[in-house]
Parts: sequence; structure tokens; C-alpha cells
Amino acid sequence: MPLKFTKTEVARIIRKSDPKKAPGYDLITNPYIQELPESGITFLTSLFNAMTRLQFFPLEWKVAQIVMLLKPERQPEETKSYRPISLLPIPSKIYESLLLQRILPILKEKELIPDHQFGFRSKHATIDQVHRLTKYIMESLEGKAYCASAFLDISQAFDRMWHEGLLFKLKNALPDHLYGILKSFLQQRHFKVQQGEALSDLCPIKAGVPQGSVLGPILYLLFTADLPTSESLITGTFADDTAILATHSDPKIASQILQKGLNDISHWLKKWRIKANETKSVNVTFTLRRGSCPPVTLNNIVVPQADHVRYLGLYLDKRLTWQKHIFT
Repeated sequence: MPLKFTKTEVARIIRKSDPKKAPGYDLITNPYIQELPESGITFLTSLFNAMTRLQFFPLEWKVAQIVMLLKPERQPEETKSYRPISLLPIPSKIYESLLLQRILPILKEKELIPDHQFGFRSKHATIDQVHRLTKYIMESLEGKAYCASAFLDISQAFDRMWHEGLLFKLKNALPDHLYGILKSFLQQRHFKVQQGEALSDLCPIKAGVPQGSVLGPILYLLFTADLPTSESLITGTFADDTAILATHSDPKIASQILQKGLNDISHWLKKWRIKANETKSVNVTFTLRRGSCPPVTLNNIVVPQADHVRYLGLYLDKRLTWQKHIFT
């Protein structure tokens, strides 16, 4: 697919834009853009093609306005009572949508997204990932084996993504022309916070994918695509929700297999500056037999053991009875 965009493509993206989406700091809304005459579409198409040709993303489109929303029944004096919403300029998101249409076929052709990743992918839902993992667990239970599992809690995975590491991976994965515009897209980004009528000064963004952006999810998938896996383990990811499972008739061996996988992941996390919450991760032994698998560690910290875990909105108990999910 050629990189040059056409007026038809631009017009199609604009028509599909949600008119209810809040604008960025420039106050340009989707309804305004949807009312553009043909000459306006022509101008935007020329602008987008020039950006791609020059591999330059305008600085004005790299400013996020953070709006603080008070959570229900929370004290307004406390900072943790607010949920930040990142608003980006609408024209920048239109360009991102066009760029995404050029990136997705490359990801499919080169098989850059691993099969175990179900997040932000067409025809891959949370329930599909849950079915995949529970099928593995059921086979273990039917074989009267022990299934040792670890469900990992990744700390602020999107907000703290290492830019230099991401650019290194993009350089190896994508053609130079796409890498160049994505590099410009990521660098020199800023944000300002709005609270009521007050606005903060501009502050630089030194890590993380742009919140509220169209390209952010795909960039995260590319950054984490090389998560270590093994034929002796089953790995399941949905964005940053990560689970690894190992089964064996001997509980000690099941834990040893799982521990080896966790050691590999631990090294990978350190290398790419991703932080895991070891104490918020969960170690569950799925079995119909008595006893549990020996504990495992992540980054030399023991992962807490439990009889159940909440994964992708469902409670999975150690015998897979679904009682915890039904009665909670």
C-alpha cells in the first residue's frame, strides 16, 4: 500500500470520526472538520502528505491537555480523587488514523504481534483469551496434574514506556519512512493540566505513549512483542495483563518450569525498563489434588499465593468451579 494519502481516505476517516469526542487545547471539534468543503479536504490531504514526506509531526499537535475529573464520592482536596483525561488535537488523531492504516498491513505481513497478545487486535476479545487459558487449565485438571500460574501486575505500562527502547524496536520492525514519522510523533511532546479555569505551564513528556492517541496501543504492542515465551509454558497477554502457566504431574516441577519463565521475564523487564508490581501479582495453583505448587519469585520477590485470581474481569478459582465469579 502506497504511503501517500488520498482525499478519499482523508474524507472517509473524517466521516467516521465521533462528533461527541472532546477537542484538544485548540478547540477544533470533529463537527467543525466534518463541515469542511472539498477545498478543506484537499488542504488537509496535502498537509498530511507533506508531514509524511518530511517526516515531521507539528509541535502544536504534540500538546496534550489534561483535564482532571473528580471520581464519585471522593474528597476534592486529595490528588488521588481525580482521574486525568488526556485530550489531543483532533487533526492529529485524523492523521494517526491514516498512518495506522499503513502500519497494520505491515504488522500482519511480518507477523510482528505475537499470537498470545489479544489486546487492541481485530477479532481478539477478552473472552477469547479467557477461553484459551481456561482450556489449558481444564486439560490440566482432567489429567489430574498441577497447573502453576502467575498473573503479573505491570506498573503504569503505557505511561512509563521507555522512548529510546521503543524507537530501537520500531527501527528494526518498520520501514525507514514510517520509523521517521513515528520518531517525530514521539519526541518533544508536552502536556498542560487544566483544573477549572486554571491552566498549568507546559511540561515535557519524557516517557510513555501519548494517552488518548490512536497509535498508542499499537506502539505498546510493538514494544512488548518480544516478551520471552517458552514451549513448556503457555503465555496469555491482553495489552499489559500478562499470565503465564505451566503444568506437570509433579507440583515441584510445575513450579520450576514457571520459575524459569519468570526469570526470563524478569531479565526482560529490567532490560526494557518495565516495572512489575511483584506484591500485586498473583500465584495460583489450579488442581483437583491436595496441596499447591511451591511458591515462585519475580525479581527475587515472592509472588503472593492465592486460591483465585481476577483476570480480564473474570474470577478463576483453583478448581475452576466459577463459584467465586458467580457469587461475588
